[in-house]
Amino acid sequence: MNWINDAVFYNIYPLGFCDAPKKNDGVLTYRLDKIYDWIEHFKELGVNGIVFNPVFESSKHGYDTIDYYKIDCRLGDNESFKKICDTLHKNGIKVLLDGVFNHVGRDFFAFKDIQENSMSSIYCNWFHNIRFDRQSPKGDNFSYEGWAGHYDLVKLNLQNETVCNHLLDAVKFWIDEFDIDGLRLDAADCVDLEFFKKLRHTCKSRKEDFWLYGEITNGDYNRWANDQALDSVTNYETYKALYSCHNDRNYFEFAHSMDRQCGDYGIYKNLYLYNFVDNHDVNRLASNLNDKGLLKNTYTLLFTMPGAPSIYYGSEFGIEGKRTPHCDYDLRPCINLGEIENPDMKLFEHIKKLSKIKHSCDALKHGKYKNENIQLEHLCYSMKSENQTVFVLLNQSNEVRNIGFDSGFHGILTDVLNNNKQYQCNGYVNINVEPKTSMILVANDGNFTIDFSEKADVKPIEKPVQKVVETELLEEEITLGKYRHFKGNEYEVVGFAKDSETAEKMVIYKALYGEQELWVRPYNMFKEIIERDGKKLRRFTKIN
Repeated sequence: MNWINDAVFYNIYPLGFCDAPKKNDGVLTYRLDKIYDWIEHFKELGVNGIVFNPVFESSKHGYDTIDYYKIDCRLGDNESFKKICDTLHKNGIKVLLDGVFNHVGRDFFAFKDIQENSMSSIYCNWFHNIRFDRQSPKGDNFSYEGWAGHYDLVKLNLQNETVCNHLLDAVKFWIDEFDIDGLRLDAADCVDLEFFKKLRHTCKSRKEDFWLYGEITNGDYNRWANDQALDSVTNYETYKALYSCHNDRNYFEFAHSMDRQCGDYGIYKNLYLYNFVDNHDVNRLASNLNDKGLLKNTYTLLFTMPGAPSIYYGSEFGIEGKRTPHCDYDLRPCINLGEIENPDMKLFEHIKKLSKIKHSCDALKHGKYKNENIQLEHLCYSMKSENQTVFVLLNQSNEVRNIGFDSGFHGILTDVLNNNKQYQCNGYVNINVEPKTSMILVANDGNFTIDFSEKADVKPIEKPVQKVVETELLEEEITLGKYRHFKGNEYEVVGFAKDSETAEKMVIYKALYGEQELWVRPYNMFKEIIERDGKKLRRFTKIN
């Protein structure tokens, strides 16, 4: 999978990024169209992949899904998001979505059916530990398992084939209709591994280079990332090391983590991990670092270590944000370009350079990590591929440090991070590194340089006019194909007929699961718009 080795990701939490209402108000508003204003920014940063946290219809924060087949109306609709995906693709930017398949919200159709029909609901086996001999903490006449004790998040039963098919068909829909390139799998450590095997087969059979990575906070990454399940996981081990090695003035912490992961005997040396310094669940890097003068060094580590670097939206400007025991909203703010208070433009320029270097150096994309010189406040490591060797030097002290290392090389070392300055090298070399700075030295014959003046090519963007409209559904003609009933069951329209007495047009359809019975319903009733809980929706919605 060649594209992932060249990937620089940008991670966005859309509901916060777009300043959407905290609760779904049912009003269709094209807030996510603001992404068009950011495409030039992405290109300038060297970003070639966007990870969108939840975009599916939800009740509040995105992780309480209502409908896996629909864009949250607070962000836009399926048609507007399809245009966004198409524009990003035209600009060389891949699109990854957040797959929240461990749990759903209480407004999910199958859960609401249990609320309405109790133990006679056909969806009782869609969720974990449904019991009718006790009440839930939410006052339902049954109990259920909430993810991590959160009863707004109802845990799905992924050992139920019908549930799996509902989710896998949704993934097929987003690949086929929107050409998405990958998925982040939320709460992956709680998801049945057999489901991930089915997911892998579904995705890879449709798109061979589709990338799957799971949110894993601890444990053996190989359990989830292997040739049978996911491609990768979130690298929380080095997430901590990246900032705490600076707070503790101890580069041994980072070097040990890297040697453990990808050294000669590294347990993850065959994995290409998803690396990050912050995201929508943890404090911003600028809030974690005791010394903000070390922000640039931290990003140097992020972009030169093995794996795919990810920038959390706004952190390229050094913005701060901390989570509280009861609220994550400060981690997920609305940000508009040109309106950021006191942006750290030196950090922004540094990350631009790092991204260009990552794209330009084979050793940083395919190389093997090796510690060369480790001290508390300075570090040197190499990245070596078949075609190239790169040495990364860092000094987090308040004084100039002389760092020596055996390069095993005779020629020129070009510091591509600092004006392509060249150093003669004859094996062992000593180089002075300025306080709180880093260097990226490329071994070469004296002709290797990186030009940072080259402007990113941004395709002409047809930006839609943002609108705020009430959701309006129009009746659609019914054709042969698969449909989903508003309660969740799925059917296939196989033909049409006329009533022998009245000549009324009828729809003939069969259930896709279970005994696959044949049904007949008046055509006008099949296509009608109904109202439930104050919302208008189609009785049957076409799903392919």
